[in-house]
Amino acid sequence: MPETNPRILLARRPQGAPVPEDFRLEEAPMPVPADGQVLVRHRFLSLDPYQRGRMDDARSYAKPVELGGVMECQAVGQVAASRDARFKEGDWVLGGFGWQTFSVRPAKALIAIDPAEAPPSTALGVLGMPGLTAWVGLADIGQPKAGEMLVVSAASGAVGQVAGQLGKIAGARVVGIAGGAAKCAFVKDQLGFDAAVDHRAALDPQLDAACPDGVDVYWENVGGAVQAAVFPRFNNFGRMVMCGMIAQYNTSTGADAAGAPPGPNLGPVVRKRLRIQGFIVGDTGWSRYAAFRAEMLGHITAGKLRWREDVVHGLAQAPAAFIGLLEGRNFGKLVIALD
Repeated sequence: MPETNPRILLARRPQGAPVPEDFRLEEAPMPVPADGQVLVRHRFLSLDPYQRGRMDDARSYAKPVELGGVMECQAVGQVAASRDARFKEGDWVLGGFGWQTFSVRPAKALIAIDPAEAPPSTALGVLGMPGLTAWVGLADIGQPKAGEMLVVSAASGAVGQVAGQLGKIAGARVVGIAGGAAKCAFVKDQLGFDAAVDHRAALDPQLDAACPDGVDVYWENVGGAVQAAVFPRFNNFGRMVMCGMIAQYNTSTGADAAGAPPGPNLGPVVRKRLRIQGFIVGDTGWSRYAAFRAEMLGHITAGKLRWREDVVHGLAQAPAAFIGLLEGRNFGKLVIALD
């Protein structure tokens, strides 16, 4: 057992886009579990856009990371020491915490995972919080029906790739919006979306061609110029699932990096009887995790669900990888492998 626990702290709050100096790597004492707790050795860390919001000292649905505190994330790992009968050394678990090599967690906060069912890292992606987010958002808000048009932004990312495929399983026609030819090809050729739109090119003509009859459901991961292009195409009784606004996370005005305004004129919400709803997966999602995982494993076994991971090796690479995530440089679900 190592004597220290390498971890990455929030050194200062970002002013706009995060930079490497906003993080600090340190060697901390090895944590020791008490009764009812488990020491988890992290094998994979999840990097996700929501973590940008935790870096700001601003009111939100969750507390910000304290200055000098460990950067927040979910982790998958193996039990290194257990003070609870529910887990033994070597068990794989979901529920480790933070950009660090080890964490002590209450046993009741951990979820046992079977590495024989799927690679353990999938518990941070297609079978984890991003996949659960897509599953809950579509079931509760988007509710795509056979023959409807579903548009998914950030379609090659961790949430988008699952949301689009679940839409296809429901019988909808699905268009994915992604950045660049490689990501668009992946969305269409590997994930099976009906069409892909490249947000690095002119959006209007591409959306006109891909959605000639309008949009019934829009899965929003991006905001900014992408949202402004999709919104006028809503059909009556359309639904917008507000999952994220990554294009606007680093700005104080709400405009995206290209200067697009915070959002469209909302007048058509009344005329078209639109539903726009945000949600946080933690509100109800984890109480439904067992049903979600069983359903998703069934889709995987049936060959109906694919995914892509972007694996970066080494804890020290987490800040650069996270900065790249916010810039759209990742391709698929971003995880840090602690070899």
